[in-house]
Amino acid sequence: MSTTTAITAADINKLRQATGAGMMDCRKALTETGGDFEAAIDWLRKQGQKIAAKRSDREAKEGVVIAQTTTDNKIGFIVCVSCETDFVSKNADFVAFVQSIANAAVSNDVKTIEALNEVTINGAKVSDMVNDKLASIGEKIGIVKFERIEAPYVASYIHGAYRLGVLVALSTEAAEAGKDVAMQIAALNPVAVDANSVPTEVVERERNIVIETMKSDPKMVGKADDMIAKIAEGKLNAFFKEQTLLAQPFVKDGSKSVADYLASVSKDLQVLNFKRVALG
Repeated sequence: MSTTTAITAADINKLRQATGAGMMDCRKALTETGGDFEAAIDWLRKQGQKIAAKRSDREAKEGVVIAQTTTDNKIGFIVCVSCETDFVSKNADFVAFVQSIANAAVSNDVKTIEALNEVTINGAKVSDMVNDKLASIGEKIGIVKFERIEAPYVASYIHGAYRLGVLVALSTEAAEAGKDVAMQIAALNPVAVDANSVPTEVVERERNIVIETMKSDPKMVGKADDMIAKIAEGKLNAFFKEQTLLAQPFVKDGSKSVADYLASVSKDLQVLNFKRVALG
C-alpha cells in the first residue's frame, strides 16, 4: 500500500538500525507502509529479509538496570533508569543512585512506576530525587521501566554492567537453576515461557508473515492453500522452538532443551513467568 507520506533519512536510519536491512529496502518498506515502523518491519520480513524481532525491551539507549529480590526470594523487581550518555551510566554515583531507588522498590513493595515515584528515601520523594539528579548532571533521566514478579521462588540476574536485568518466577526454590534459566533468558531473549503462552497476536502475525513469504516463493506457485497452511504450521513450530524458553536449546548444554534441564533438576520445577529488561 503506497502512500505519499514523506519518508525522512532519520526514519530510514531508525529502521536500518532495528532490522539490519539495506537503505533502499528500508526506504521502500517505509514507503509501502505509509511510514508505519512496525508494518515496515513486517513488510521486510514478508520479502524474505532476515530481520531480528524488535522487542519492547529495546527502548532506553543508555542507563542502569537493577534486578533484585526480597530477602526471601518471593518477590522480584526490575528498575531501569535511563540517561543520555554512557559517561553517566558508567558513573559509580549514578549506579548507586539507581540502586537506592531499586532498594526503595523492594522495601516498599511498590507495584508501578507511579507508586515508585511517590516513595520517599530519607525524607525525599523519588520523583524529586530524579529531578535533582537531572539538574546536577545536566542530562535527561527518568524511571522508564519497572517490573515486578511474585512467586514461590524468584531468581534475579544482572548482565553486562547493569545493561540487562532478568527475573524468573519458579514453582519451587532452586537457586542454581534459577540463575541458569535467567542467564538463558538474558542470552536468547525468548518471547514467552512456552508455545501456549505466546500472545495470540504474535502467533497470528508470524503465521501471516510465513504464509505471505511462501506465496511469494516461486517453488510454492500452484500449491494448494491447505498445503501452504500445513507447511506454514511446520514453520511456526520452528518459531516456537527458537522463541519460547522451554523449547530452546539449553545454553550450557545444547544437547538438551531448557525443559529437559529443568526436569533433570526436579520433576516439580517449573518456570511460571519471567521478565527481561535491557538497554539497547
